[in-house]
Amino acid sequence: MGPLPVRLSPLVLFSLLLLAHASTSFRPQVVGRTSHPEQTQTSGNTTGDGKRTCSGVVVCRPGILLPVWLPLDPPVGEQAGRAVVYFICLMYMFLGVSIIADRFMASIEVITSQEKEVTITKPNGETTVTTVRVWNETVSNLTLMALGSSAPEILLSVIEVCGHNFDAGELGPGTIIGSAAFNMFVIIGLCVWVIPHGESRKIKHLRVFFITAFWSVFAYIWLYLILAVISPGIVEVWEAVVTLVYFPVCVILAWIADRRLLFYKYMHKRYRANKRHGIVVEMEGDLAPKGIDVIMDGKLSDSSLCPGNSSSVTVSVQTANELDQSKDEVVRILKDLKEKHPDKDLDQLIEMANYSALVHQKKSRAFYRVQATRLMIGAGNILRKHAAEHSRRAGSQEGDLASCSHISFESAQYQCTENCGSMSLGVILEGGTGQNTFYVDYCTENGSANAGSDYEYSKGTLVFKPGETHKEIKVTILDDDIFEEDEHFFVRLQNLRLEEGGNEGTGSPPLGRLVEPLVATVTILDDDHAGIFTFGQQVLRVSESTGTLTVTVARNSGSRGTVAVPFHTEDGSAKAGVDYEETRGELEFTNEQTSQVLKVHIINVEEYEKQENFFIVLEEPKWLKRGLSGNPSPEEEEARRISEMGKPILGEHSRLEVIIEESCEFKNTVDKLLKDTNLASVIGTHSWREQFIEAVTVSAGDEEEGQERMPNCFDYFMHILSIFWKILFAFIPPTEYWNGWACFIVSITVIGFLTAIIGDLASHFGCTVGLRDTVTAVVFVALGTSLPDTFASKVAATQDQYADACVGNVTGSNAVNVFLGIGVAWSVAAVYWKVKGKVFRVEPGSLAFSVTLFTIFAFFSMGVLMLRRRPSIGGELGGPRIPKILTSLLFFGLWFLYILFSSLEAYCHIQGF
Repeated sequence: MGPLPVRLSPLVLFSLLLLAHASTSFRPQVVGRTSHPEQTQTSGNTTGDGKRTCSGVVVCRPGILLPVWLPLDPPVGEQAGRAVVYFICLMYMFLGVSIIADRFMASIEVITSQEKEVTITKPNGETTVTTVRVWNETVSNLTLMALGSSAPEILLSVIEVCGHNFDAGELGPGTIIGSAAFNMFVIIGLCVWVIPHGESRKIKHLRVFFITAFWSVFAYIWLYLILAVISPGIVEVWEAVVTLVYFPVCVILAWIADRRLLFYKYMHKRYRANKRHGIVVEMEGDLAPKGIDVIMDGKLSDSSLCPGNSSSVTVSVQTANELDQSKDEVVRILKDLKEKHPDKDLDQLIEMANYSALVHQKKSRAFYRVQATRLMIGAGNILRKHAAEHSRRAGSQEGDLASCSHISFESAQYQCTENCGSMSLGVILEGGTGQNTFYVDYCTENGSANAGSDYEYSKGTLVFKPGETHKEIKVTILDDDIFEEDEHFFVRLQNLRLEEGGNEGTGSPPLGRLVEPLVATVTILDDDHAGIFTFGQQVLRVSESTGTLTVTVARNSGSRGTVAVPFHTEDGSAKAGVDYEETRGELEFTNEQTSQVLKVHIINVEEYEKQENFFIVLEEPKWLKRGLSGNPSPEEEEARRISEMGKPILGEHSRLEVIIEESCEFKNTVDKLLKDTNLASVIGTHSWREQFIEAVTVSAGDEEEGQERMPNCFDYFMHILSIFWKILFAFIPPTEYWNGWACFIVSITVIGFLTAIIGDLASHFGCTVGLRDTVTAVVFVALGTSLPDTFASKVAATQDQYADACVGNVTGSNAVNVFLGIGVAWSVAAVYWKVKGKVFRVEPGSLAFSVTLFTIFAFFSMGVLMLRRRPSIGGELGGPRIPKILTSLLFFGLWFLYILFSSLEAYCHIQGF
């Protein structure tokens, strides 16, 4: 924020030159009251035949909300003072609009981040519900995002027409054209300049850029056609309506280009699982069955990608490469940190990666706008504030153990054989002060095992005295000689309290709490059968960096006798000797042994995107000893007869598919980190309390990577200057309400009100110093409304890997300004005058000239940007020092020439249309 005055000073000086050129001294005000609605539409500087004249006096009119400052003909000194007051008020209103636009863009970010549920159907018919983004990125950029960044210009044009008896004005259209020129020349020129030396940025989505670039130029050609060619001086209803209709046409064509629909045979899309990555993407093809949104394809869908995550995986309606970019960036950050800090555990690495991931991930147009505004007004770097808050939350969770004891089962799963007699379950106490006595009740609950026939019902109370951290619960297991499946029951912890017989609860703040696992599952393994031997699952995913893979073979439904189970490995897409070591052997299960492990060595060839598979196959089990020997008694003879009926067999999963990839733990870590760095949660608000705290808090602006600093004088100055707006706009509903729509509606209403005041102030300031509305709009209003976008584009240029956030958004915004700002205003006015039997007159002179001038310069600038894509420069932004400087100076010069020629034409020094 330091160099800001240096960048703005040439603009201020040039504005003063324009003022000096337009009028060597303050001229007396001539107040012209707004005409009666029934009067013929005229402008202050037109003759009876509609031709514009250049009188020496600028006519002032009362505004929509603000009257003209009286007396009408003050002394020169007082008139100069009025001009200063108007100018200061205008700048302060620009600051207010920037701050409310911050809230508006935050609501748009929340709205466009909304997701919807879709149903995934696996090959076995099982369905899973997951989520996809509702808004397409291109559509959101050209609709809500463009509306958010250009709302003041659009609303100014609409309010000016509607507030002045539906007569055409100069301020609204002039602001739109001037803002377009500023965006095209100054913002792009600045973005070319600020790229670090030796770096360059290219536009990635060229198809979308070409569409928006075409419409951004065509929009102004169309304006010229309807003003000076088709019906000079008159805007007919069909012309205004077509201007408005161009907006959805532009959005639809950009969406088609983004989705590449014109290059595919089928327009219908469905979701499928990409075979290589296992990621749900859009694909063309046949219609999915009714009610099914997603059909998973290929062997990777045989089981959930990671345990417990089958219903919470977030997917995107994009190509697989687009979808993976954010994850790849997070993975790269985590891997770099693991190499630099091998002694850190995963939780510490996540904390270190949080801010870095926030900085490097792809961001929306709304985010850059909000970030730029908050840095400007002393609200601090929202990325660092979010990362610090995340760190504090993690620290508070750890700090909870210092004062609050956590009580839970030692394990969530326990196993025992049917003839074990009894089973002990451990209950542990962690953390706390160690000075309190806790009482916690427990009881057993039936599952497939029933109390009385498979185990004895048990209930009671555990007492943890000060210093005690471990207790045991014993449950009696009942045996029988009946063949049956393995059965289970549950033991539950409940009613934690501090006193014997007291009410549940441990005070406030709590001195102790029950945490997961609260319920333990006890599985009773049948011992009347030799057993069913199986893997725990059909598919196992492992990281190639695992080293030695350990796989458990389970023995279910019996554990009598000694059994040998041969096994061997088989190639799939993974090859023995290349991806893993071939293994063959035999597992021996002794009497009453319920599990055994086999080991296979995985070869690490350092391929992250690896998706290779091989198989581990169990062969028919062999009965070595049957658990009976010597001269059996009659009872043992009966047991032998029973055991003959229970020969060992293979279970459901005797063939295990092993897929070599990154570990699920690592993927879960990436997903968690992505969730923690969701931009909608970063810039959104959750309560009015949070908004008011932010409003009165001053924070440091931008700081160097990895460094923090206290707020400086500039931060405090901007905070004090904007504190009125901050507190006022803290009353706006938080973005969490109505999924952001409550904030959206209230914010755009406030922006409209402030814009009406800005229009009045700008017009009064212009006539006070002798400037026409056209010049005031192009120089002052366009500059004031575009400054937040300038700062946002500068940040986007330096932080983004591509130039789309700068160049592409400028072209899209310029097109939307015309189609919405002028299309809506002129459509309403044209219909109004048509109903009255008259025509809607718009003076083509200054507006048509500005449009023509901008169109010529825009064509030239687009050609320059395309030439910069040559390998010698590397991209639209940045590049070698000399071409970078020349390009920036060229773009700044085009804006200077545009301002100069438009101003000269406005005062008839050169001839317009």
